[in-house]
Amino acid sequence: MSAPERIPPRSVTTAELLAKGELTVRGQIREASNAVLLCDVSYEGRTAACVYKPVAGERPLWDFPDGTLAKREVAAYEVSEATGWGLVPVTVERDGPYGEGMCQLWVEPAPGGAELLALVDREEPGEGWKAIGLAEVDEGRTALLVHADDERLRRLAVLDAVINNADRKGGHLLPAEDGRLYGIDHGVTFHTENKLRTLLWGWAGEPLTQEALDVLGRMADTLSPQGPLATRLAELITPAELDATRARVAALLGSGRHPEPSGEWPAIPWPPV
Repeated sequence: MSAPERIPPRSVTTAELLAKGELTVRGQIREASNAVLLCDVSYEGRTAACVYKPVAGERPLWDFPDGTLAKREVAAYEVSEATGWGLVPVTVERDGPYGEGMCQLWVEPAPGGAELLALVDREEPGEGWKAIGLAEVDEGRTALLVHADDERLRRLAVLDAVINNADRKGGHLLPAEDGRLYGIDHGVTFHTENKLRTLLWGWAGEPLTQEALDVLGRMADTLSPQGPLATRLAELITPAELDATRARVAALLGSGRHPEPSGEWPAIPWPPV
């Protein structure tokens, strides 16, 4: 008599781990303006480090009165996944030790990773770099702030334009050991007004890549009223914010170019890192 077929154990996905696992708080990231808790999460034999941001620890923002920062973080992840670029670590909504919030997989930055931002004492950025603007480094002295002419950053610039990111700082860029680049901290996104504020202005006004145009075209379909992305975002942001997201995608497709600073809102976040 033959032995019964052995069924291998089911693999737990990262999303399941974050959404269903037991959270154990290990500490707090003090530099953050809202409550950010570093945790371990465990589920069915799998454990990982993660960040848990409870809604109860959010500081209300006068210009983002609707919804929660946690839901906006999850919405940014959903849009990132729709691009296929995987630019945001896995992020879920869940209940936790301090109530409802978001939980995001911890990404350990690669030691000695590629330099993405720099200050240079010249008027032009140099080969392999894109100019952001002048920055005051000492009293009466300025330097040119530049970012790498990196395809990963360029994709992130497109994502930021779609989600209307009002706070893309250098500290929100995480190059991982596997060569991927992640963006984090997306609580101030999806506003109905143009609030794009970023360090990634190096491609402003330049034509979008064909890859970006293809991604935006597919996204326009998934953002249609019955589309899967629209259905998911409707659970996270307001109807007006969802309409504004559709309009931003349509505008990018219509112009075929990276957006430029509007002049109605500070273009670069402060502090930049």
